[in-house]
Amino acid sequence: MKTTALIAEDEPLLAQALRAELAAAWPELEVLTTVADGRSAVREALELLPQVLFFDIRMPGQDGLAAAAELADAWPADEAPMPQLVFVTAYDEYAARAFDAQAIDYVLKPVQPERLRRTVARLQQALEPQRNGAVSSAEDALAGTLAQWRQVLAAAAGAGALPGAGGTAPLKLIAASEAGTAGSTVRMVPIDEVLYFEAADKYVRVLTAAREYLIRTPLKQLLPQLDAGVFWQVHRATVVRSDAIESVHRDEAGKQHLMLRGRAEKIPVSRLYAHLFKAM
Repeated sequence: MKTTALIAEDEPLLAQALRAELAAAWPELEVLTTVADGRSAVREALELLPQVLFFDIRMPGQDGLAAAAELADAWPADEAPMPQLVFVTAYDEYAARAFDAQAIDYVLKPVQPERLRRTVARLQQALEPQRNGAVSSAEDALAGTLAQWRQVLAAAAGAGALPGAGGTAPLKLIAASEAGTAGSTVRMVPIDEVLYFEAADKYVRVLTAAREYLIRTPLKQLLPQLDAGVFWQVHRATVVRSDAIESVHRDEAGKQHLMLRGRAEKIPVSRLYAHLFKAM
């Protein structure tokens, strides 16, 4: 029985090279399709349900990180096990540092046959329990794959950063414009007042108990500037203040939502981050 894969790579020559090297290193692997952007990767992956994903970290429009995070929520786990995830990157030093501790790792551009063979061996080992029926339940398999995806996504976020990124002290104030007001007044919002951040179109919404502000800094650039012990990412588009969480609710479909002190709206929790609230 063949293993199936999808490649998301926006450079045609590199996609072709990866496909050719995979054919040599893993003849039993069937590459179902190759796409050039994250949105196409999500659409085709949900249609074809491959067992392995090769995602370029940096693609036009929706990048590999965002595409993987979206797939983690949308994947129909009752129809097929979540796929193994491998990122493709051109950043050798940073990728090696970020990924070397992970079970399923990365492919460097240009493709290096020996490195790719090691990745193939890791993939085959990871897929073996599924083939042998060794996983105790579909729920256990999903939990294990989600844990692995969290590690790989975190590593990829570090590997995709430019040299010199990160390492700064957490933000204390945020310069933001007040939502719904005219003019160009900038407010200095104390970070201690922020209850959550939410990505929305070209802006990130900054919500306090009383007001809403807007900033242009993308959420993935903002995250490294926040205190990880205080602010928790709970969705690809949402980061919340942990000590503002009042309760966690699960709906009939099994999806979790948060209620925050000082806010009336429900905050959705992604499947990737549901483990944060298992003990609650």
